[in-house]
Amino acid sequence: MEKEIKRIDKLFIRLMHDWSLPTLRISLAIVFLWFGELKILGVSPVVDLLQHSYSFFPEPAFVTILGIWEIIIGITLFFNITLRFALALLWLQMAGTLFAPLLNWSLFFNKGNIFLLTIQGEFIVKNLVLIASSLVIGGFALEKEETPHDEKT
Repeated sequence: MEKEIKRIDKLFIRLMHDWSLPTLRISLAIVFLWFGELKILGVSPVVDLLQHSYSFFPEPAFVTILGIWEIIIGITLFFNITLRFALALLWLQMAGTLFAPLLNWSLFFNKGNIFLLTIQGEFIVKNLVLIASSLVIGGFALEKEETPHDEKT
């Protein structure tokens, strides 16, 4: 019985290994495609947040450009093309979102307390997961791309 459990465990681990990276990449692509589409259609719930954080950018052009940017990220991730380009765009976009609290601190933190997130603050903090996902995708997918299959490391 123990041997059978170990065999099933190894099979499960192999399946996770084989499917985790593509699943993560596709999931991240869907997030960016969806968020970008909402911005382009003018129905994104973050428009108000963008207007209050980046009021110096022209509206609605800024939101539309950001939506197109996110759709490009999503397409390149989804089809696994120009991965370096996709990750560079993603990290630039994420840098912009992480910069937003510096522009309007009170919008992201209740009473200025960094531990008391507003709903907008929670929205920004979840981007840490998107950044971490992109690092995993970049680290493993690009490594696999550059290492010949028959080469031992």
